[in-house]
Amino acid sequence: MTRKAVVLLSGGLDSATVAAIAREDGYEIYALSFNYGQRHSSELDAAERVAAHMGVADHKVVPIDLRAFGNSALTADIDIPKGREAEEMNIGIPITYVPARNTIFLSFALAWAEVLSSSDVFIGVNALDYSGYPDCRPEFIDAFQTMARLATRTGVEGTTELTIHVPLIAMTKAEIIRRGLALGVDYGTTVSCYDADDHGRACGNCDSCILRSKGFVEANTTDPTVYRHESGAA
Repeated sequence: MTRKAVVLLSGGLDSATVAAIAREDGYEIYALSFNYGQRHSSELDAAERVAAHMGVADHKVVPIDLRAFGNSALTADIDIPKGREAEEMNIGIPITYVPARNTIFLSFALAWAEVLSSSDVFIGVNALDYSGYPDCRPEFIDAFQTMARLATRTGVEGTTELTIHVPLIAMTKAEIIRRGLALGVDYGTTVSCYDADDHGRACGNCDSCILRSKGFVEANTTDPTVYRHESGAA
């Protein structure tokens, strides 16, 4: 019997790798993305491309208006930090942190997993190259998993015992990239930039661009990211 897994798919490098890992592990993938009021829609376009490339069983894009709360450079008119050194990114919680985002996303994934009678949710959080986000830490994932097992009918009845899979949690960006390439991930379909334009072209200077570029350099392979300046854009 094919096992079903809900995979949180943002359209970025990490989530694409996680989808490939879930596929390699034999899961039928149900991809879940969110239109949450983020700065650009190109990451959702990327999620559609990744989902098609992975041959997922279903891909849902759920609207949530996190701009109603704001207080993040990704959901409000706040400047994206640019040009920071990688070491700076581990000091404090950056303004690109979206309040409670992974808690919200995992709650939706939990609901869909219960409907699917699935015991498995995959998310691409990382505790090494993670830019200081509190909801990417192992202790958060462990606490949410404990809560999830208590919060659902299938959990109480014992028909499922939800596991939140975090295969990237202790990997460097370079290790993630190598793993993805070995599994056939086409990173040219992904968008990682916090400030990409409508065509998915990256700024090259935000924290996510810097971490991605550093990862490809350390993995000794070419990053297929297209940057705005390469296309003659301002």
